[in-house]
Amino acid sequence: MKLSERLGRAPEPVLPEAAPVAVPVPTLKPVVTPRPEPVQDGLLTLKSRVGETLFERLGSRMNDPNLTENDLLTYAREALTEIVEAERVPLSNEERHRLVREISDDVLGYGPLQPLLDDPSVSEIMVNGPDMIFVERAGKLTLTTSRFRSEEQLRRVIEKIVSRVGRRIDESSPLVDARLEDGSRVNAVIPPLAVSGSTLTIRKFSADPLTVDDLVRFGSLSPEMAQLLEACVAAHLNILVSGGTGTGKTTLLNVLSSFIPEGERIITIEDAVELQLQQSHVVRLESRPPNIEGRGEITIRDLVKNSLRMRPDRIVVGECRGGEALDMLQAMNTGHDGSLSTVHANAPRDAIARLETLVLMAGMDLPLRAIREQIASAIDVVVQLTRLRDGTRRVTHITEVQGMEGEIVTMQDAFVFDYSAGVDADGRFLGKPVSTGVRPRFVDRFEELGISVPASIFETPDRWGR
Repeated sequence: MKLSERLGRAPEPVLPEAAPVAVPVPTLKPVVTPRPEPVQDGLLTLKSRVGETLFERLGSRMNDPNLTENDLLTYAREALTEIVEAERVPLSNEERHRLVREISDDVLGYGPLQPLLDDPSVSEIMVNGPDMIFVERAGKLTLTTSRFRSEEQLRRVIEKIVSRVGRRIDESSPLVDARLEDGSRVNAVIPPLAVSGSTLTIRKFSADPLTVDDLVRFGSLSPEMAQLLEACVAAHLNILVSGGTGTGKTTLLNVLSSFIPEGERIITIEDAVELQLQQSHVVRLESRPPNIEGRGEITIRDLVKNSLRMRPDRIVVGECRGGEALDMLQAMNTGHDGSLSTVHANAPRDAIARLETLVLMAGMDLPLRAIREQIASAIDVVVQLTRLRDGTRRVTHITEVQGMEGEIVTMQDAFVFDYSAGVDADGRFLGKPVSTGVRPRFVDRFEELGISVPASIFETPDRWGR
């Protein structure tokens, strides 16, 4: 029985189901926020057209060895004025000057990189494709507003750089190391290796090489460290500068080489010439990559071997990165004292291990003990550079290589960096290098050669009452 019948109520009538009514739904169009139109440079199209015309007019003159840079610049500006007038485009004086400057940079310089190369505060330029250029200032990376117009313009700049030093870059040889006229180091990688566009990295060198006084003023070295290193170079000790990428190894190598007496014959060996030695008797050797047929390569190792036949007083190898380490060690052990070189490593002990690895790369199949004995007898001092978190570059160790003890190369720090002072409000390290209080054994050699080094530089900070 239904509930309504039990309660005595009449059953509710059953209504027929109503047919569904179609309610029209308005069609909603997606709301699209219009993207702002990119700001167009009114001179961009004109600059591109005028630049191409100027390139055609200059033609072979750009590579004419009889034309100086000033002659070429004068001719280019005269031709540029004629081309702009022929365009019959009304320009203000400011626009005209800007057009001439930017096209001059494109044709005679390095395009949008030229203002960055001219800026003394920029220490490194990193191009990640045509529309992304980073720079380093005071150890900090920032993204600039400079851009290349296209991948083609970027490739043109890269080819201009590498062709001036006799190198090439193309699909068969898509990466290259080169240098600018001022010695700045250049590395370029193009597609297919560089997927997001051609990549260019320029490590700038200052027109005036840094001196030891500059490094002391910057806090990279202490005066006591500088005294010791100057004595080490004068005493013909073999010095290895160790550090990571961008720590200032080449800069310190330049400073150390400035201590070499004027009357000595110095031979420098580098992948790309960077060292700026101020002495008059310097022979600069540079390695050479293979040609398009894969022939004609001259390696650092070939140059080290050849340098031994050139009556060197000092051999300076810009960087040991392969089998040339064995030849350099042999040179140090056969009467060529006072040699200098650099190696990539993060600590003095790591530098010795790195040298062992590089010697093994020479393919001579030497036992490890023999390699360590070569290193221990050849290297006298390891100078460790570190780039701290605040962007500063400091010499954190001056370490003596004392010899062998069993199977281990024994080492002793003379100076270390004291981190205990912490950091200031700006995050800059307040620490400084301090003496460990240990007098290195090679000081006896100083005395034999009549080189004066005050004993006070090896005193610990506690003795100075600090």
